[in-house]
Amino acid sequence: MAAIEGIKARRVWDSRGKPTVEVDVTLENGVLGRAIAPAGASRGTREAVDLRDGGVMLRGQNVQSALDSVNGPIAAALTGLDVQDQSRADEAILALDNSPLKDTLGGNATVATSLAVLHAAAANAGRPLWQHVAETTGFTPSLPLPEIQIFGGGAHAGRRVDIQDFMIMIPGAASFDEVMEVTSEVYFAAGDIMKSKGKLAGVADEGGWWPVFDSNEEALETLIEAIEKAGEKPGERVVVSLDIAASEFGKEGRYRLALEDRYLDSAEMIEMLGGWLETYPIASIEDPLAEDDVAGTVEFTRRFGDRVQIIGDDYLVTNVDLVRKAQTQGACNAVLIKVNQAGTISESFETFRMARAKGWGAIVSARSGETEDVSISHLATGLGGGQLKVGSFTRSERMIKWNECLRIQDTLGSGSFVGGKPLANTWWGSKNNKETAA
Repeated sequence: MAAIEGIKARRVWDSRGKPTVEVDVTLENGVLGRAIAPAGASRGTREAVDLRDGGVMLRGQNVQSALDSVNGPIAAALTGLDVQDQSRADEAILALDNSPLKDTLGGNATVATSLAVLHAAAANAGRPLWQHVAETTGFTPSLPLPEIQIFGGGAHAGRRVDIQDFMIMIPGAASFDEVMEVTSEVYFAAGDIMKSKGKLAGVADEGGWWPVFDSNEEALETLIEAIEKAGEKPGERVVVSLDIAASEFGKEGRYRLALEDRYLDSAEMIEMLGGWLETYPIASIEDPLAEDDVAGTVEFTRRFGDRVQIIGDDYLVTNVDLVRKAQTQGACNAVLIKVNQAGTISESFETFRMARAKGWGAIVSARSGETEDVSISHLATGLGGGQLKVGSFTRSERMIKWNECLRIQDTLGSGSFVGGKPLANTWWGSKNNKETAA
């Protein structure tokens, strides 16, 4: 047994210059585990909430109350526990706050602490975090297929375009390093095209280009042009992935595309997206309908679920009960795993297991407000999750996570990368290699 001896929270700062929570977990033998809570800009209404102080200071975003949660009741409850028993540590946290949204302690307090316990356990065992996760969960580790933003939109780019993320995936790559190389070519080709057309406003929250497009579909057309300019044939080695984040502009079956000054009902939204699926090599689409549009999400999945990965983010908020319900209803076929949506590691792992048990995809994801914490690179690898969504190809809080995967590749070997070969636990393998997937 390695007992937790001390827990300390401090205020640090995220990629948007906002305060967030960092937690140190120290063991009686001096081993240290450390983690930082991220924060989202677009948030599902049913996900764990950050505890912020409100008031005038720091525009109401200070986190002293969350720090007090960690340094007070959480530290008292976890001191003396065996760091190797993650479930018990998380249960102790949850016993202090049984609210669905973690609004008593704050999701920023609970997730930073839970992750720090995981880091301390790995350090105590003398192994990297990804290996600790694999050995304690029983999953086979593998380097994930990145999902990388080229254009930012929605809440990540002043809502200049309605769609939140225009991304690429490179399942045809043979290694993680090859993914980075091809992505670099596409990313900078996109920037060159936008500059030449006067369509570039800067860099968005997650590092993607901040566009000045006249329509949402113009972003797709430009992305295809960038893939071709990089010397690739769209739909072969490189495919497109979209995060619609429809809850940001849709409610009660009505969607407002502000850029185009028009309204769509649920059926029209499905038709528009279906047209894009027919026209462009889109392999994955996230939150195509709003979180309250159950009928629309079910219908979209019925029509397109056999040909494209349909991810629930705001729709599922890393909640095992919502995933179970969606699976019963026939809504989505994949879930985004954001540890801070759930609030603890154990809850996130439970959701991941539920997804995998039913043959769903599971994409480990960062948030728009990120830090130098590289936990998700290790979680995606250790769980053998198949996919990792971090943001774009610039900004150090993004690149540190991609670069960490390259370091992990040095240990696991390029053969551990899920691309370039059929694997049943990835969208690319299960949809394009039927015999292997079966």
